Amino acid sequence: MKSVEQMTDEQLERHALEILGRELGPLGLARFLRAFRSGTGNYTAERNRWLGKTTVRSVTKPAKSRRIS
Repeated sequence: MKSVEQMTDEQLERHALEILGRELGPLGLARFLRAFRSGTGNYTAERNRWLGKTTVRSVTKPAKSRRIS
C-alpha cells in the first residue's frame, strides 16, 4: 500500500472512507458523511472563531521539533 503522502486525493479519500466504514460501520459512515458534507453554515466565519490568530508556523513548529531524522 502507498503511504498517505504518495496517494492521490482520490486514493486518499477512498482509503479514509474504507477506514471509517470499517470503524464506524455502514450507519456510522452514512451519518458522518451526512454531517460533514452538508455544506451548511459559514465555514470561514466559524473557522476564524475557533482558530483565532493561529498560524501555520505555530502549528507546524512543534511537529517539526519532534521529527526523527
